[in-house]
Amino acid sequence: MTTVVGSASIFEPSWTDAMVMRQVTSIADGPLAEAASRIDHEGHYPREIMAGLGRAGAFAAHLSGSGARYGLALDAMRAISRRCGSTGFLAWCHDVCGLYMEASGNPALQTLLSTHATGQTLGGTALSNPMKAFAGIEKMLLRATRVPGGYRVSGALPWVSHIAQGQYCGAIATVYRDDGTPSHDIMFMLHCTGAVTLRQCPEFSGMEGTSTWGVRVDDLFVGEDLLIADPAQPFIARIRAAFILLQIGMATGIVQGSIDAMLEVEPLLGHVNRFLNDRPDEIQGELDELEQRVARLAANPFDGGKDYLLDVLDARAQGAELALRASQSALLHQGARGYLMSSAAQRRIREAHFAAIVTPAIKHLRWEMARLSREEVPA
Repeated sequence: MTTVVGSASIFEPSWTDAMVMRQVTSIADGPLAEAASRIDHEGHYPREIMAGLGRAGAFAAHLSGSGARYGLALDAMRAISRRCGSTGFLAWCHDVCGLYMEASGNPALQTLLSTHATGQTLGGTALSNPMKAFAGIEKMLLRATRVPGGYRVSGALPWVSHIAQGQYCGAIATVYRDDGTPSHDIMFMLHCTGAVTLRQCPEFSGMEGTSTWGVRVDDLFVGEDLLIADPAQPFIARIRAAFILLQIGMATGIVQGSIDAMLEVEPLLGHVNRFLNDRPDEIQGELDELEQRVARLAANPFDGGKDYLLDVLDARAQGAELALRASQSALLHQGARGYLMSSAAQRRIREAHFAAIVTPAIKHLRWEMARLSREEVPA
């Protein structure tokens, strides 16, 4: 279990990275692997598994109270995603929500952070729309007005993951003046109670077990005790690279799971599979190189330099593209058995597609890299 000290959750003093990974891998290879089909086909939201992963230390590794071990957090996410991409995505949502609370410096959020980091409470992130809005791709969908003691927020978000009644997420709204002009943005903890309504999303082709909902906010009061950042944009600039870096663990796990699927049929089909491109040894070599690159980036996740951010964006894009290639190759290696709806290889195809389109999508990443390379400001 983890120990809560002050405002941050930390590991037991005797825990090493290897011990945490043994615990996380045991859950991933056991209960999670057994539940993966139910999560995918029935849309089961694996609260109990997430709680176990929290007790194992999966969601505290990147926090400063645990030594800010981003490499360990990425390794844990990879082990989870290797067995189930949906749960790997939930792990990322959970990790970045903890990042928001810790980086906020708001003492009022630290009690929630302590239970969040240990998986006793669960919460995600509602930054898909804001991240695209900051890049000039979309308009901000939540609006706020200043009132005594805080803000009033209204609006609707089409989909937010890793939430449910009684849970929470980090969100951003644009503040408007009395004359209707935008002033700045705020970031806050959005609790799914009262003035917040959750609406069923259309059925997706995958990732149905991520408890993704449409969110409607009606004149919600956000007190100063719930503020993560005011204004929000300098805060986002500070955490953006870490936010994106953590996602790579999801992609590398999907790649490793796809390699597993290729090797699984090698004794039976290797004599004919050798004529395919993207063989397991080739994909493994590319994955190993990517993980070495990511490990270097994980050593300094709050580097504010442009070159560092460009490297993170490129690594994130590389991970998504490799997941697409690896999952397709796994399906081809498996042949007809990989085309069965019950096949893990078929599920990973859909998980890889999600890794390629979840914010920031590959096209968004390339947009940002082009903009940074030209040092342009979005319209």
